[in-house]
Amino acid sequence: MASGEGAIDPQAAASGAEADAEMETEEQEGPVVCLDLTSYQLHDLNEVEIPPTLEELDLTANRLSSVDPRIGRLTGLRKLSFRQNLLDDAAVAPLSSWETIAGLQELVLRDNKLTRIPDASIFKGLLVFDVSFNEISSLSGLSKVSSTLKELYVSKNEVGKMEELEHFHALEILELGSNRLRVMENLENLTNLQELWLGRNRIRTVNLCGLKLIKKLSLQSNRLTSMDGFQDCIALEELYLSHNGIQKMEGLSTLQNLRVLDVSSNKITAIENIESLTRLEDLWLNDNQIPSLDGIEAALAGSRETLTTIYLERNPCVSKTPNYSATLKRTFPNLEQIDSDIIA
Repeated sequence: MASGEGAIDPQAAASGAEADAEMETEEQEGPVVCLDLTSYQLHDLNEVEIPPTLEELDLTANRLSSVDPRIGRLTGLRKLSFRQNLLDDAAVAPLSSWETIAGLQELVLRDNKLTRIPDASIFKGLLVFDVSFNEISSLSGLSKVSSTLKELYVSKNEVGKMEELEHFHALEILELGSNRLRVMENLENLTNLQELWLGRNRIRTVNLCGLKLIKKLSLQSNRLTSMDGFQDCIALEELYLSHNGIQKMEGLSTLQNLRVLDVSSNKITAIENIESLTRLEDLWLNDNQIPSLDGIEAALAGSRETLTTIYLERNPCVSKTPNYSATLKRTFPNLEQIDSDIIA
């Protein structure tokens, strides 16, 4: 949450000099609506003035282990961030009973000490909910979160099952990376989902449950051996599949909007099934088993003019191709980057 017009100087607020903070408030034009106290290592807010007109309060990167009850009196509060603090389940429990702040639209509890999904049922218009980087083992409790939600972040936890997602018809971004998921499931009602981030899990098979509006999809560092399952995601613009066990490029020919394809660090032996893609800009194929560049022009015929970045390093074809970079540049005239080399 960025501080905007009418923000109190966090140095004054965090210093314990209430008089200075009050003077700063008086100098503002109009009511104070944003207070940014990021990175002041505060253990509590006892010496901090909290203006009753606040709409945004950012307490990122402090040492808070409890929630100041004055926050529960901020009738206009819309954005609240406790990112990177020391809050446990008991510490955030009061939030669920503070009806005065029921109009909250963004609640960030990322990087704390939570072990379960907090009760957010009181926030009927919640749009953004972030509980990533905690110790949450289950999505149980999400069923109480408002169906108005557009962005849900639960990455870097210990979640083992995709559940209680069915009512999120308005959800546009779902982040569940770095958990313990094995199966893609219960996604069919997320008909407005545009971004799905599932990297660093234990997923073996792609199942998008009929979703067709997804634009960005990550399944990096899972246990996939096949690319089957993406055919109907015709809105896809970015697809990240690195660090799996994929042996064959398939199911991509229908993805006519694809701009970024990352299939690096797999077991791919041939570039195929993407010759009809006309919007491809970035292609990551490094750390595979592609033996030769023979036929690469035909394999990428549709994107010959659009391709600007290609990674092929650590494939057998690199050492076996004389003038490797020159060959690629000649084949794809608009390349700006070959592996880590920026082309002047």
